[in-house]
Parts: sequence; C-alpha cells; structure tokens
Amino acid sequence: QVHLVESGGGSVQAGGSLNLSCADSGRDSIDLSMGWFRQAPGKEREQVAAVYWNGRLTYYTDSVKGRFTVSRGSAKNTAFLQMNLLTPEDTAVYYCFADNGASLRRSAAEVDYWGQGTQVTVSS
Repeated sequence: QVHLVESGGGSVQAGGSLNLSCADSGRDSIDLSMGWFRQAPGKEREQVAAVYWNGRLTYYTDSVKGRFTVSRGSAKNTAFLQMNLLTPEDTAVYYCFADNGASLRRSAAEVDYWGQGTQVTVSS
C-alpha cells in the first residue's frame, strides 16, 4: 500500500525558493515514478514535474523549465521538488503523486496515488 506524505511549502516573496519533499510511508511498495501537480483556485489540476523511478528521466511543464528541479531521494519512493525564481503565478496547492504508468506525462485522472497537498504562496 502506497501512502505519500508531503512536506515543505509555505510563503515566499517573488524570486524566492522553496523545496518540497514527498515520501512513501507504505510498506512493500514497488518502485514508482513520482512528481507533482498543482492546482490554483478556480483552475484545473496541472502536472508540474515528474521523475522516473530510477531518476534517469524527468518531465517539466514549460512554465517551470529552468526554475524547478525534480529529483529522487536515496530511499525508495522519495522525491524532491526544488523551486527557484518563484513568481505569483506559481501560487497553488502542490500535490505529490506516484504512478506506475509508462509515461511521465500524466493527467490527474491517470494518477495512481496522491499526497495530501501543500500550499505554496508567492507574493509580489
């Protein structure tokens, strides 16, 4: 059973940085691809980044390329999202996900497992 626990997030000014963490506290999980979606008020949940189970492949949505970095931890099914040069447009609830799909690009409906979500607020 996969149980994702997120940490990090918070409030920063534009240009600042935040780091999100996600770890699977379940037992006997298989290796899964992981990443983050985000959802701003009144908007659809959109995929932000993803990393393959072995860390060798990554995906980023265009708006975060060059600013966000997704990586795997040494422990099984752990991941991090380093967010730099944040703008007010990055303000959203960020949801960690884990998935057994073949493609790193996922729709929200395709995701297998979700974290509880963490608020990121960027002020101008």
